[in-house]
Amino acid sequence: MMMKRKMTFVVTGGGTGGHIYPALAIARGLEKRFSGAEVHYIGSHRGLEKSIVPREGLPFLAVHSRGLERKVHPKAMLSFGVTALGLLEALVVLRRLKPQALIGTGGFVALPVAMAALFLGIPTLIHEQNAFAGITNRILAPRVRKVLLTFDEARKRLESRQAVLTGLPVRPSIVTATRAEGRQFFSISEDSFVLLVVGGSRGAQRLNEALPTLAKAWSGNNKYHIIHVTGQANYDSTREHYQKTGIDLDNDGNIKIIGYLDHMELALAAADLAVGRSGAAFLSELTVRGVPSLLVPYPYAAENHQEANARSMEAAGAAQILLDKDVDGETIKKTIQSLCNQPTQLASMAKAAKALGQPEALERILDEIEDVL
Repeated sequence: MMMKRKMTFVVTGGGTGGHIYPALAIARGLEKRFSGAEVHYIGSHRGLEKSIVPREGLPFLAVHSRGLERKVHPKAMLSFGVTALGLLEALVVLRRLKPQALIGTGGFVALPVAMAALFLGIPTLIHEQNAFAGITNRILAPRVRKVLLTFDEARKRLESRQAVLTGLPVRPSIVTATRAEGRQFFSISEDSFVLLVVGGSRGAQRLNEALPTLAKAWSGNNKYHIIHVTGQANYDSTREHYQKTGIDLDNDGNIKIIGYLDHMELALAAADLAVGRSGAAFLSELTVRGVPSLLVPYPYAAENHQEANARSMEAAGAAQILLDKDVDGETIKKTIQSLCNQPTQLASMAKAAKALGQPEALERILDEIEDVL
């Protein structure tokens, strides 16, 4: 039953888009479910959330945080000290805000913030995006009210009194954006083939270096368009790779490279094929939209969980996989052009991706939050 009194919530999570965007989706869902609710975001001083969240219009507060060292090392003391400072800062903030509940989505900053909430007796839930839970959520799982899961196999690494399979939430705009809006935003005609390349919030160097070979073949041909999101740290070097290939980015209107994209929902809505890493958040967006994909799992992800994610997509017929070690310009060019020339296969992949989508994940999460309240 919807509660009538004004509510206050805190969401926390950060470092990469994989933690930030689920937190933002939950925040928007809370605002809608609990009409008039105030939702505050607590992040770190150094994570991407510091720039992303204010642009989304949510109140943002930063506390100190640092990755935990898994080995005995002088840096371990520094990590402990910074985390303790973040805990004290979070205690001050949460005492002032007095939220009805706190929801964490992982990342190093979620640890001190969620621990502060637990000390203050604030109902706390966490969401685990991946099949292999990260260290923050493994520490928090036995202590929080509920653990919300994207993959059921994550239970194996989480000691939780109550773990619930909900799926991974995506921002409502990911679901509602239309193809026409996406094409208009990027000034692309309806009959053009659009390739979206996303390396994740921090980019993917091998992808960035390989794409110019394909772009050169498509340069000036408005039948094809490339939207390449490089990651902010890799933008300048990627631009140099394009220029060395002989592409005039200032005049080739069918090739757009972007360091960071605020409106990913419009890029996904416009895309006919996506190429990118296989983090859980990106895969959830692809499947909700029904976008076929060529996945290049990040090879250094913890427990190699990105390849496991990608294999599940491949097994369902929603994606093809190209391992990072096999990525080069000619291979990328050949693989993507082959897919472009098989519209029936792309349509089948799109249908399979859509079947995997969990557009109801956000509502399930909100139900669990309301149950705790």
